[in-house]
Amino acid sequence: MAGLIPKSFIHDLIDRADVVEVVDSRVPLKKAGRNYQACCPFHNEKTPSFTVAPDKQFYHCFGCGEHGNALDFLMKFDGLEFPEAIEELASMLGLEVPRETTANPQADAKKRAQAADDYEQMEKAARFFAHQLRHHQNSAKVIEYLKNRGLSGEIVKAFQIGYAPDEWDGILKALSNGTASREQLVELKLVNKNEKGRYYDFFRDRVMFPIRDRRGRVVGFGGRVLEGDGPKYLNSPETRIFHKGRELYGFYEVRQAHRQPEQILIVEGYMDVVALAQAGINYAVASLGTATTTEQLQMLFRATPRVVCCYDGDRAGRDAAWRALENALPLLTDGLELKFLFLPDGEDPDSLVRQEGAERFEERLTKAQSFTDYFFSHLAESLDLNTDAGKSTLLKQAKPLIERIASDFYRETLMERLARLLRRETSQIANHIKAPASGRRPAESLKITPMRRAIGLLLQHPELGQEVPLHEELKALKLPGIDLLLAMHRQTRERPVNSAQLLEMWRGTPEENALRQLARWDHHLDPEKVRQEFLDIFLFFIDQFVEQRASELLEKEQQTPLTRAEQQEYMTLLKYRSGKGKKK
Repeated sequence: MAGLIPKSFIHDLIDRADVVEVVDSRVPLKKAGRNYQACCPFHNEKTPSFTVAPDKQFYHCFGCGEHGNALDFLMKFDGLEFPEAIEELASMLGLEVPRETTANPQADAKKRAQAADDYEQMEKAARFFAHQLRHHQNSAKVIEYLKNRGLSGEIVKAFQIGYAPDEWDGILKALSNGTASREQLVELKLVNKNEKGRYYDFFRDRVMFPIRDRRGRVVGFGGRVLEGDGPKYLNSPETRIFHKGRELYGFYEVRQAHRQPEQILIVEGYMDVVALAQAGINYAVASLGTATTTEQLQMLFRATPRVVCCYDGDRAGRDAAWRALENALPLLTDGLELKFLFLPDGEDPDSLVRQEGAERFEERLTKAQSFTDYFFSHLAESLDLNTDAGKSTLLKQAKPLIERIASDFYRETLMERLARLLRRETSQIANHIKAPASGRRPAESLKITPMRRAIGLLLQHPELGQEVPLHEELKALKLPGIDLLLAMHRQTRERPVNSAQLLEMWRGTPEENALRQLARWDHHLDPEKVRQEFLDIFLFFIDQFVEQRASELLEKEQQTPLTRAEQQEYMTLLKYRSGKGKKK
């Protein structure tokens, strides 16, 4: 959507939101002193280490290090992007998200109106197909087909499955009321236009599966042929609101059924998702006829710690599984799990779950191949590891893949397995493999200098900005971090803010990572001693500035006479130093 969200709105949104209420709406919290606690929703634990602080409007897990404000929580827990988290939080508070105007506000307004109209038109199309399933002259045949596939009326309604009539202009007549709407239907790929300028329906005589985005909006369709010639499945092409690599069929329905799914199953077809849901396995998604992309996997790992790829056991299925594995490599962090289940020849999840039932099918899931096992079984399937050539080829193929993995655990596990296969020491394998450049740093990697201590105290106790005078002259102090400290001090003096608001002001900046670490740093100070500690550090910086400025003037005097103003400044500095000495 065009137009940026005003920072002032984000600031006010954080101010109005209560992180305790936001977290508690997803994860039940219990009072623990001044704070609230729960078992962390982002990693498995039995003893609560997830804390929500109402005074700072922050959450932090001492087990896995996850932390942030209400927006961060929605992004992590609901798997939302930043703008989507703002929309969700605003919706929870009954607010409408404003947008800043740009150089062409009329064009922005037109784009917003166009997007809203596109989503409305797609929703109308879904309703049209659902209506045809019940009322078209062919509906009895289509309903019988769905019954024969084991689907009930309830599951058909839940997924809003419909029927595209075997007509040239069924949806065209239903949804178009002029040239503009006909062109819109063409752009949304609901209608085609031939060289002679004739319009005709894109989907005809097919069972229709609406594809919804993470917010539940219909963005595309998958159509399955009932009988006869033509491709088995016909999918919506890419449009301005539909991008195959970003969406997963059934993901919205999974999130409606499970706030915290223990695992999500990736399958290949729409009917697989629906058939599994019919059997009670309502945590499956399909990747829209393409290889599972990194973006799709990222969306899944935001929603669940375990993803199981379930594919046919033929060559095409195994190739799709390997592409999924390769796309997952940079996403695999500690605590996440990727597994692989290959079905018997000639079977798919739809046929297998109807044949053997949900219990037997879920037993198969428990025996799914681990990431490590599949990694090496795929690489070594055509190699003879009893030969030097086979071993060297395995090392050559595995090395660049292992180097892409972010997780220390997975990288070390793969190196240990590789060492056993090559009959080498793990240390010898490690010499060949580089750690990824973007490897995760320890949560507490910052050395707490006086500057970082001051910044950390101000971040965790923003009221200090109102209580301690701002010394703008310190911007001349040659000390790393002074510009950041003064900028934060100004922000806290302009109006009262809490820690969550203050940190939000630095989202997307080079300083954000360090500030997030300082936000969860434990200063071990009693509340009544925080102000004096912050003031003492400020006085220390003033002393350093006086020494620095006095040295600069003395050095200048040795080269050229000082001006009268500089002489007066130098005397003032000497008096300040003398006064400090007497106090000592």
